[in-house]
Amino acid sequence: MTRIISMPIMILAVSLAVAGGVAFASNKDTVAVPNGLAFSEFKGYEGWQVIAVSKAKLPNADLINAILGNPEMIEAFKAGFPGNGKPIPDGARMAKIHWNAKTHDDFPGHAIGPDTLHDLDFMVKDSKRFAATGGWGYAEFDYDTATDTFKPLATGAACGYACHTLVKSKDYVFSSYPKR
Repeated sequence: MTRIISMPIMILAVSLAVAGGVAFASNKDTVAVPNGLAFSEFKGYEGWQVIAVSKAKLPNADLINAILGNPEMIEAFKAGFPGNGKPIPDGARMAKIHWNAKTHDDFPGHAIGPDTLHDLDFMVKDSKRFAATGGWGYAEFDYDTATDTFKPLATGAACGYACHTLVKSKDYVFSSYPKR
């Protein structure tokens, strides 16, 4: 007896079989923070220019950070932000990639560098959409290595605002653009 399986059931079966083999598709195109920014609004961030790097020590993790900017953000820095007194233009975006830190024994001096991805933070300047938070929208996404997926953190597009009010005089931007 030949059994006919419908296409949706077959796709589900293949998906489950692949999932059992730990091959997952990232959810970058669909995940969003509640009432706020979608990961997909930052498509292409991987190719943005580096603004700065840093190292952070959290209670449960040592992190290596890279702060990246889209072309509008980089142009604002090159034009002299924040010293020029001009605000960041709408459309500017920043990404902060956090990796777990690792000592690389094969590097000279046993350099500390990035290991596995920890999480991603995003900011976008949109004065109309985010008027209540100084013109900036924020998003934080925790990364799950086992499933290669992202989970939104915090409560929405205002999640970074309280912290960033410390640098209100610099249009809510902590990062500087060091000499290269």
